Amino acid sequence: MRAIEAKTFSGYGGLWPSELPKPQPAPDRVLVRVTAAGVTPLDHTILSGGHPRVSAPRVLGNEGAGVIEDAGGSGLAVGSRVMFTGPYGVAENGTWQEWLLVKPEHLALVPDAIDDVVAASLPVAYLTAQITLTQAGFKPGMTVLAPGIGGSVGNATYQFARAQGSAKVISTAGSAAKAARASELGFEDVIDLSTEALADGVRRITAGKGVDIVIESIGGTVTSEALSSVANGGVLTTLGYSAGRKTTIDVTDLIWKRARMAGFSLFAQSAETIAAAWQDMLPLIASGSVKPIVERAYPLAEAGEALRHLIEDRPFGKVILTI
Repeated sequence: MRAIEAKTFSGYGGLWPSELPKPQPAPDRVLVRVTAAGVTPLDHTILSGGHPRVSAPRVLGNEGAGVIEDAGGSGLAVGSRVMFTGPYGVAENGTWQEWLLVKPEHLALVPDAIDDVVAASLPVAYLTAQITLTQAGFKPGMTVLAPGIGGSVGNATYQFARAQGSAKVISTAGSAAKAARASELGFEDVIDLSTEALADGVRRITAGKGVDIVIESIGGTVTSEALSSVANGGVLTTLGYSAGRKTTIDVTDLIWKRARMAGFSLFAQSAETIAAAWQDMLPLIASGSVKPIVERAYPLAEAGEALRHLIEDRPFGKVILTI
Protein backbone atom coordinates (compact mmCIF):
# COMPACT_ATOMS: atom_id res chain seq x y z
CA MET A 1 0.00 0.00 0.00
CA ARG A 2 1.04 3.62 -0.53
CA ALA A 3 2.35 5.57 2.45
CA ILE A 4 4.38 8.66 3.24
CA GLU A 5 7.05 7.64 5.72
CA ALA A 6 9.44 9.70 7.82
CA LYS A 7 12.64 7.80 7.16
CA THR A 8 14.57 10.21 9.39
CA PHE A 9 13.54 13.01 11.69
CA SER A 10 15.42 15.66 9.76
CA GLY A 11 12.73 18.06 8.58
CA TYR A 12 10.67 17.90 5.38
CA GLY A 13 13.48 16.12 3.53
CA GLY A 14 12.99 13.11 5.82
CA LEU A 15 9.62 12.30 4.20
CA TRP A 16 9.60 9.70 1.43
CA PRO A 17 6.90 7.78 -0.47
CA SER A 18 6.92 4.11 0.52
CA GLU A 19 5.23 0.85 -0.35
CA LEU A 20 4.31 -0.96 2.87
CA PRO A 21 2.42 -4.22 3.48
CA LYS A 22 -1.31 -3.77 3.86
CA PRO A 23 -2.31 -4.42 7.52
CA GLN A 24 -4.03 -7.73 8.11
CA PRO A 25 -7.39 -7.85 9.94
CA ALA A 26 -7.18 -8.39 13.70
CA PRO A 27 -9.95 -9.23 16.19
CA ASP A 28 -9.13 -6.31 18.51
CA ARG A 29 -8.80 -3.72 15.72
CA VAL A 30 -10.91 -2.27 12.91
CA LEU A 31 -9.32 -2.15 9.47
CA VAL A 32 -10.06 1.27 7.96
CA ARG A 33 -9.43 2.27 4.37
CA VAL A 34 -8.20 5.80 4.93
CA THR A 35 -9.74 8.40 2.60
CA ALA A 36 -8.46 11.60 4.22
CA ALA A 37 -5.92 12.43 6.92
CA GLY A 38 -5.19 15.50 8.99
CA VAL A 39 -1.93 17.44 9.02
CA THR A 40 -1.11 18.85 12.48
CA PRO A 41 1.71 20.64 14.30
CA LEU A 42 2.45 17.35 16.08
CA ASP A 43 3.59 15.91 12.75
CA HIS A 44 6.11 18.73 12.45
CA THR A 45 7.31 18.27 16.03
CA ILE A 46 8.01 14.59 15.33
CA LEU A 47 9.58 15.22 11.93
CA SER A 48 11.88 17.82 13.47
CA GLY A 49 13.10 15.38 16.13
CA GLY A 50 11.27 17.19 18.92
CA HIS A 51 9.32 14.22 20.32
CA PRO A 52 11.43 12.02 22.61
CA ARG A 53 9.18 8.95 22.41
CA VAL A 54 8.99 8.45 18.65
CA SER A 55 11.54 6.55 16.59
CA ALA A 56 12.10 6.49 12.83
CA PRO A 57 10.98 5.22 10.44
CA ARG A 58 7.41 6.27 11.16
CA VAL A 59 4.30 6.96 9.10
CA LEU A 60 2.99 10.26 10.48
CA GLY A 61 -0.60 11.43 10.91
CA ASN A 62 -2.68 11.10 14.07
CA GLU A 63 -6.17 11.83 12.77
CA GLY A 64 -8.14 10.64 9.79
CA ALA A 65 -11.37 9.50 8.19
CA GLY A 66 -12.25 6.49 6.09
CA VAL A 67 -14.40 3.42 5.55
CA ILE A 68 -14.48 0.23 7.62
CA GLU A 69 -13.19 -2.68 5.53
CA ASP A 70 -13.01 -5.27 8.34
CA ALA A 71 -14.77 -4.68 11.67
CA GLY A 72 -12.81 -7.23 13.71
CA GLY A 73 -14.72 -7.92 16.90
CA SER A 74 -16.06 -4.39 17.24
CA GLY A 75 -19.63 -5.04 16.16
CA LEU A 76 -19.45 -2.08 13.76
CA ALA A 77 -20.78 -2.46 10.24
CA VAL A 78 -18.44 -2.97 7.31
CA GLY A 79 -18.78 -0.02 4.95
CA SER A 80 -19.47 2.50 7.72
CA ARG A 81 -17.77 5.88 7.40
CA VAL A 82 -15.67 6.70 10.45
CA MET A 83 -13.23 9.29 11.82
CA PHE A 84 -10.68 8.87 14.57
CA THR A 85 -7.61 10.00 16.45
CA GLY A 86 -5.26 8.29 18.89
CA PRO A 87 -1.55 7.53 19.31
CA TYR A 88 -1.25 6.92 15.55
CA GLY A 89 1.85 8.50 14.09
CA VAL A 90 3.43 8.45 17.56
CA ALA A 91 3.38 5.02 19.23
CA GLU A 92 2.62 3.28 15.93
CA ASN A 93 2.27 4.14 12.26
CA GLY A 94 -0.27 6.80 11.46
CA THR A 95 -2.86 7.93 8.96
CA TRP A 96 -0.64 9.00 6.04
CA GLN A 97 -1.22 5.63 4.36
CA GLU A 98 -3.99 3.79 2.54
CA TRP A 99 -5.12 1.42 5.34
CA LEU A 100 -4.82 1.52 9.12
CA LEU A 101 -5.77 -0.78 12.00
CA VAL A 102 -7.67 1.37 14.50
CA LYS A 103 -8.83 0.59 18.02
CA PRO A 104 -12.66 0.51 18.12
CA GLU A 105 -12.83 2.99 21.00
CA HIS A 106 -11.06 5.59 18.89
CA LEU A 107 -13.72 5.56 16.16
CA ALA A 108 -16.76 7.78 15.68
CA LEU A 109 -19.34 7.36 12.93
CA VAL A 110 -19.43 10.20 10.41
CA PRO A 111 -22.86 11.80 9.88
CA ASP A 112 -24.10 11.87 6.28
CA ALA A 113 -23.96 15.68 6.25
CA ILE A 114 -20.17 15.67 6.75
CA ASP A 115 -17.84 14.70 3.90
CA ASP A 116 -14.58 12.80 4.41
CA VAL A 117 -12.29 15.82 4.08
CA VAL A 118 -14.18 17.73 6.78
CA ALA A 119 -14.42 14.58 8.92
CA ALA A 120 -10.63 14.20 8.85
CA SER A 121 -10.29 17.76 10.12
CA LEU A 122 -12.37 17.17 13.25
CA PRO A 123 -10.85 14.64 15.65
CA VAL A 124 -7.83 16.46 17.13
CA ALA A 125 -8.90 20.09 17.13
CA TYR A 126 -12.61 19.73 17.71
CA LEU A 127 -12.37 17.07 20.42
CA THR A 128 -9.72 19.20 22.12
CA ALA A 129 -11.95 22.28 21.99
CA GLN A 130 -15.06 20.57 23.33
CA ILE A 131 -13.32 18.62 26.09
CA THR A 132 -11.28 21.56 27.35
CA LEU A 133 -14.38 23.76 27.51
CA THR A 134 -16.22 21.05 29.44
CA GLN A 135 -13.35 20.44 31.86
CA ALA A 136 -12.96 24.19 32.46
CA GLY A 137 -16.58 24.28 33.64
CA PHE A 138 -18.08 26.13 30.68
CA LYS A 139 -21.69 27.26 31.08
CA PRO A 140 -23.89 29.46 28.90
CA GLY A 141 -23.32 33.13 29.68
CA MET A 142 -19.59 32.77 30.32
CA THR A 143 -16.92 34.76 28.49
CA VAL A 144 -14.24 32.76 26.66
CA LEU A 145 -10.85 33.65 25.19
CA ALA A 146 -9.55 31.31 22.47
CA PRO A 147 -6.42 32.85 20.89
CA GLY A 148 -5.56 32.03 17.27
CA ILE A 149 -8.75 32.38 15.21
CA GLY A 150 -7.02 31.00 12.13
CA GLY A 151 -5.69 27.94 13.96
CA SER A 152 -7.72 24.78 14.23
CA VAL A 153 -8.05 24.64 18.04
CA GLY A 154 -8.61 28.38 18.44
CA ASN A 155 -11.28 28.41 15.76
CA ALA A 156 -13.01 25.27 17.01
CA THR A 157 -13.09 26.58 20.59
CA TYR A 158 -14.48 29.92 19.42
CA GLN A 159 -17.24 28.22 17.46
CA PHE A 160 -18.22 25.70 20.13
CA ALA A 161 -18.34 28.36 22.85
CA ARG A 162 -20.48 30.62 20.67
CA ALA A 163 -22.81 27.79 19.60
CA GLN A 164 -23.30 26.68 23.20
CA GLY A 165 -24.33 30.07 24.57
CA SER A 166 -21.23 32.01 25.54
CA ALA A 167 -21.96 35.64 26.38
CA LYS A 168 -18.87 36.66 24.44
CA VAL A 169 -16.03 34.83 22.70
CA ILE A 170 -12.73 36.59 22.02
CA SER A 171 -9.90 35.47 19.77
CA THR A 172 -6.77 36.88 18.17
CA ALA A 173 -5.27 37.23 14.70
CA GLY A 174 -1.56 37.60 14.04
CA SER A 175 -1.97 39.94 11.08
CA ALA A 176 -4.38 42.44 9.58
CA ALA A 177 -5.07 39.99 6.74
CA LYS A 178 -6.16 37.25 9.16
CA ALA A 179 -8.24 39.72 11.16
CA ALA A 180 -9.98 40.79 7.93
CA ARG A 181 -10.57 37.15 6.96
CA ALA A 182 -12.08 36.46 10.39
CA SER A 183 -14.42 39.41 9.97
CA GLU A 184 -15.48 38.17 6.52
CA LEU A 185 -16.40 34.81 8.08
CA GLY A 186 -18.48 36.44 10.81
CA PHE A 187 -16.08 36.11 13.75
CA GLU A 188 -16.45 39.11 16.05
CA ASP A 189 -14.19 40.37 18.85
CA VAL A 190 -10.98 39.22 17.17
CA ILE A 191 -7.96 41.19 18.41
CA ASP A 192 -5.51 42.15 15.65
CA LEU A 193 -2.17 41.54 17.37
CA SER A 194 -0.36 43.65 14.77
CA THR A 195 -2.08 46.74 16.21
CA GLU A 196 -3.10 45.83 19.77
CA ALA A 197 -1.71 43.68 22.57
CA LEU A 198 -3.79 40.69 23.64
CA ALA A 199 -4.29 41.87 27.22
CA ASP A 200 -5.24 45.38 26.07
CA GLY A 201 -7.76 43.96 23.63
CA VAL A 202 -9.39 41.78 26.27
CA ARG A 203 -9.64 44.72 28.67
CA ARG A 204 -11.29 46.81 25.94
CA ILE A 205 -13.79 44.15 24.91
CA THR A 206 -14.73 43.08 28.46
CA ALA A 207 -14.68 46.58 29.97
CA GLY A 208 -11.86 45.47 32.26
CA LYS A 209 -13.64 42.43 33.69
CA GLY A 210 -11.54 39.76 31.99
CA VAL A 211 -12.68 36.33 30.79
CA ASP A 212 -14.02 33.31 32.64
CA ILE A 213 -12.21 30.70 30.53
CA VAL A 214 -9.07 30.71 28.38
CA ILE A 215 -8.32 27.80 26.04
CA GLU A 216 -4.79 28.57 24.86
CA SER A 217 -2.98 26.47 22.25
CA ILE A 218 -0.12 28.77 21.25
CA GLY A 219 2.31 29.04 24.17
CA GLY A 220 5.16 31.51 24.59
CA THR A 221 4.18 35.04 25.57
CA VAL A 222 0.55 34.34 24.61
CA THR A 223 0.21 32.14 27.71
CA SER A 224 1.30 34.87 30.11
CA GLU A 225 -0.80 37.56 28.41
CA ALA A 226 -3.82 35.28 28.39
CA LEU A 227 -3.37 34.52 32.08
CA SER A 228 -3.33 38.23 32.86
CA SER A 229 -6.70 38.47 31.08
CA VAL A 230 -8.47 35.94 33.32
CA ALA A 231 -11.29 37.23 35.53
CA ASN A 232 -11.67 36.46 39.23
CA GLY A 233 -12.12 32.72 39.65
CA GLY A 234 -11.26 32.09 36.01
CA VAL A 235 -9.56 29.10 34.41
CA LEU A 236 -6.75 28.93 31.84
CA THR A 237 -6.06 25.68 30.00
CA THR A 238 -2.86 25.46 27.98
CA LEU A 239 -2.19 22.73 25.43
CA GLY A 240 0.24 23.90 22.74
CA TYR A 241 3.55 25.65 22.24
CA SER A 242 3.91 26.66 18.59
CA ALA A 243 5.08 30.09 19.80
CA GLY A 244 7.49 28.65 22.37
CA ARG A 245 7.68 26.15 25.23
CA LYS A 246 8.64 28.68 27.88
CA THR A 247 6.88 31.70 29.28
CA THR A 248 7.01 33.97 32.33
CA ILE A 249 3.86 34.46 34.38
CA ASP A 250 2.93 36.87 37.13
CA VAL A 251 1.83 34.59 39.98
CA THR A 252 -0.41 37.33 41.34
CA ASP A 253 -2.66 36.67 38.34
CA LEU A 254 -3.32 33.31 39.98
CA ILE A 255 -3.25 34.33 43.63
CA TRP A 256 -5.23 37.55 43.69
CA LYS A 257 -7.81 36.34 41.20
CA ARG A 258 -8.10 32.86 42.78
CA ALA A 259 -7.62 31.57 39.24
CA ARG A 260 -6.61 28.10 38.06
CA MET A 261 -4.16 27.03 35.38
CA ALA A 262 -4.14 23.53 33.88
CA GLY A 263 -2.45 21.59 31.11
CA PHE A 264 -4.26 19.33 28.65
CA SER A 265 -3.36 16.36 26.46
CA LEU A 266 -5.97 14.78 24.22
CA PHE A 267 -4.17 11.43 24.31
CA ALA A 268 -4.61 11.28 28.09
CA GLN A 269 -8.42 11.40 27.93
CA SER A 270 -10.55 8.34 28.64
CA ALA A 271 -12.67 6.62 26.01
CA GLU A 272 -15.76 7.75 27.94
CA THR A 273 -14.66 11.39 27.80
CA ILE A 274 -14.01 11.16 24.06
CA ALA A 275 -17.38 9.50 23.41
CA ALA A 276 -19.24 12.15 25.42
CA ALA A 277 -17.49 14.91 23.49
CA TRP A 278 -18.45 13.40 20.13
CA GLN A 279 -22.07 13.20 21.33
CA ASP A 280 -22.05 16.91 22.19
CA MET A 281 -20.14 18.02 19.09
CA LEU A 282 -21.64 16.17 16.15
CA PRO A 283 -25.18 17.64 16.27
CA LEU A 284 -23.70 21.15 16.26
CA ILE A 285 -21.50 20.37 13.25
CA ALA A 286 -24.14 18.43 11.30
CA SER A 287 -26.68 21.23 11.81
CA GLY A 288 -24.26 23.91 10.62
CA SER A 289 -24.11 25.72 13.97
CA VAL A 290 -20.37 24.97 13.92
CA LYS A 291 -18.67 25.13 10.51
CA PRO A 292 -15.23 23.52 10.26
CA ILE A 293 -12.84 25.39 7.99
CA VAL A 294 -10.60 23.38 5.67
CA GLU A 295 -8.15 25.76 4.02
CA ARG A 296 -6.63 23.29 1.56
CA ALA A 297 -6.53 19.61 0.68
CA TYR A 298 -3.40 18.04 -0.85
CA PRO A 299 -2.94 14.59 -2.38
CA LEU A 300 -1.01 12.12 -0.21
CA ALA A 301 2.09 12.41 -2.41
CA GLU A 302 2.38 16.10 -1.45
CA ALA A 303 2.39 15.51 2.30
CA GLY A 304 5.70 17.33 2.75
CA GLU A 305 4.41 20.46 1.03
CA ALA A 306 1.16 20.24 3.00
CA LEU A 307 3.08 20.18 6.28
CA ARG A 308 5.37 23.00 5.17
CA HIS A 309 2.32 25.07 4.23
CA LEU A 310 0.73 24.49 7.63
CA ILE A 311 3.84 25.41 9.61
CA GLU A 312 5.40 28.17 7.53
CA ASP A 313 2.44 29.84 5.82
CA ARG A 314 0.15 29.55 8.87
CA PRO A 315 -3.09 29.27 6.85
CA PHE A 316 -6.58 30.13 8.10
CA GLY A 317 -8.09 26.68 8.62
CA LYS A 318 -7.12 23.03 8.48
CA VAL A 319 -4.81 21.33 6.01
CA ILE A 320 -5.85 17.83 4.89
CA LEU A 321 -4.38 14.99 2.81
CA THR A 322 -6.68 13.05 0.46
CA ILE A 323 -5.91 9.39 -0.12
